[in-house]
Amino acid sequence: MLWTIIVTLVGGTIIGLIGKAVAPGDRTKFPLWLTVVCGIVGMLVGSLLYWVLFGHNNKPFDGHEATWDNATNGIDWLRHLWQIAVAAVAVIVAATLTGRRRA
Repeated sequence: MLWTIIVTLVGGTIIGLIGKAVAPGDRTKFPLWLTVVCGIVGMLVGSLLYWVLFGHNNKPFDGHEATWDNATNGIDWLRHLWQIAVAAVAVIVAATLTGRRRA
């Protein structure tokens, strides 16, 4: 359980910062905790979207069936791109809702 929390926080921070960097416009005026929340949303929703659209019909590998959080052998780069895209959208929404955009 503790490992899941640590991975979620670290992954949320990384995905959130990348999402903030690729979001269009200048949306950098909100706190780090909100960036981490956007990254966690990006991780979860991006993984689920990827699973629904592409991953649910993957064949078994490494002795187990594909799941929403582990759909391929090795590093799943396409799933990470989906996570970053969703995090960028979350950053745009957060900046709009909080009104924290640089003028």
